[in-house]
Amino acid sequence: MTTGEVTSGTVLWEPAADARENTRIGRYLAWLEQERGLSFADYPALWEWSVTDLPGFWQSIWDYFGVVAHDQPTAVLGESAMPGATWFPGATLNYAENVLRMPGRADDEAVVLAYSQSREPVRLTARQLRDQVRRVRAGLKARGVGKGDRVAAYAPNIPETYVLMLATASLGAIFSSCAPEFGARSVIDRWSQIEPKVLVATDGYRYGNKDIDRGPEISAIRAAIPSIEHVVTIGYLDAGGGDWHELDGDEPLTFEPVPFDHPLYVLYSSGTTGLPKPIVHGHGGILLEHLKALALHHDLGPDDRFFWFTTTGWMMWNYLASGPAVGAAIVLFDGNPGWPDLGALWDLADTAGITYFGTSAPFLMACRKAGLKPGKRLKGVGSTGAPLPPEGYAWVYEAVGTDLQLLSLSGGTDVCTGFVGGAPLLPVRAGVIACRMLGARVEAFDGAGKPVLGELGELVITAPMPSMPVGFWNDPDGTRFREAYFDVFPGVWRHGDWITIGEDGSCVITGRSDATLNRGGVRLGTAEFYSVVESLPEVADSLVVHLDKPDDPNGELLLFVVLTEGAELDDALRGRIARELRAALSPRHVPDVAYQVRALPRTLSGKKLEVPVKRILTGTPVDRAAATGALANPDSLHAFADLARERG
Repeated sequence: MTTGEVTSGTVLWEPAADARENTRIGRYLAWLEQERGLSFADYPALWEWSVTDLPGFWQSIWDYFGVVAHDQPTAVLGESAMPGATWFPGATLNYAENVLRMPGRADDEAVVLAYSQSREPVRLTARQLRDQVRRVRAGLKARGVGKGDRVAAYAPNIPETYVLMLATASLGAIFSSCAPEFGARSVIDRWSQIEPKVLVATDGYRYGNKDIDRGPEISAIRAAIPSIEHVVTIGYLDAGGGDWHELDGDEPLTFEPVPFDHPLYVLYSSGTTGLPKPIVHGHGGILLEHLKALALHHDLGPDDRFFWFTTTGWMMWNYLASGPAVGAAIVLFDGNPGWPDLGALWDLADTAGITYFGTSAPFLMACRKAGLKPGKRLKGVGSTGAPLPPEGYAWVYEAVGTDLQLLSLSGGTDVCTGFVGGAPLLPVRAGVIACRMLGARVEAFDGAGKPVLGELGELVITAPMPSMPVGFWNDPDGTRFREAYFDVFPGVWRHGDWITIGEDGSCVITGRSDATLNRGGVRLGTAEFYSVVESLPEVADSLVVHLDKPDDPNGELLLFVVLTEGAELDDALRGRIARELRAALSPRHVPDVAYQVRALPRTLSGKKLEVPVKRILTGTPVDRAAATGALANPDSLHAFADLARERG
């Protein structure tokens, strides 16, 4: 089978016959039977219980993983309505204390392995990590940081950032990070909302073989945010510079007991339009969700080295950061994943002894397009950030390894996890997400707000999850929070994705519902469209938008393509694109016009931005259509503004 021939739904991997004995989810099932008298024949039965008996399920996660608490809860779910569900009332705990337990990992075992294009590798044992957190915690405390204060990191995915997050959490203070590739304006838009007391920043960073100085940005951020009382710099480009080493002290490592929903960190929506939403996540909700997801879905434990390519500006960094809570060591990487070539991260798998390799769907598709055959012995490969098409699944099994579990994860910054993903007890099928994750009551709603199976609907969550946000920062009456998730279906979380849920619980996500192509009343997802267009060797990237036309119920479908070097969008290529779309999808998918552009707008975490392009093409000025500081390539928007003028 070649990767071009696989059809959606083809089985590519099946669990071993002894999966129930040799996986963490299997051992959890045995524990449920022994300790709770509950037996489940298969994953769908377990999932059904997990979303029906919410107190029973989440109490089992608390007990099974032995959550360290200072005060025990008086209940599991105090109030169950959404928004406003209250989890584990009365409990006090600390996220950092639970992460730094590192179950199953000896004091002298490596727990953080960091690689970078700017410095030599760093290896921290469990003992060294705890000691660094202890010292940085004392340094923060000496600078007046206490419960509820905010600490901001303008720093890459390096050990210092990780230590700082855990030290901040240990004090009951609140952490927030921006990757150093964010421009000053973008950082100020985020942090002026939460008013940090301390800023920790790197002097710059290296991307591939290019050094990028961040001195001017740090000055601009400090000048614009008067709440910042202390700036600590990490000498990263200048290895001997900075005063990070002064963030130090000699006090015992203790952990501030905080309520279950006490703020742990603030993440931000991509901020492609308007100010980014400051999403507040709580200690307890994040801890329980990540224990469940990392151990039971990704099957991670003390034998694993867990890697996900991410920056500190993407929620996958926070997801990776919880690895030690389930006993896994984490592998950090800072730099350009495509330098000197796309094989660099696959080489890192050998260097660092990675057992679980997480990345984005666009990265996997780029490796496929480049013809890579890395051939690795991995337990698992994780994919997120965009839907992975069937040929992406096939490439992983053909080129990376045949006996790994590929888990395509989809969720969001809003919950700092996946709603849908995979499980070690379920087969992997091309182009299909294996399941709805435990404790996540995911449904597809039609336009009337009724659940549907086997047809396209809005992805909604109809029961609360502990890692739903505590709220938005500075939104005292919850208005912004309700508008973001609950304004369409009262009491139900609407996520903004199109999903088809099969009778067996498997899922296919076909793109953002706010970027829907609606032709003559038929809704078309963007993911399948890109899968077809980008399978052509001449097409490096593509973006499609649908514009309404008052005199035409079909509207107008516009396709934008970035071509490989030397290729040209001539009539022959236009014809081939049209034929492929017509044959693979339908005549409705054939664009009315195709344009060649030099680049497409993407967020810093790699997501395509259909909605800002649509806004620009319908007359919105560039600076109002998108927050350019949140984009990897803001200049790409000007071509669309020029086109909007030409089209009149």
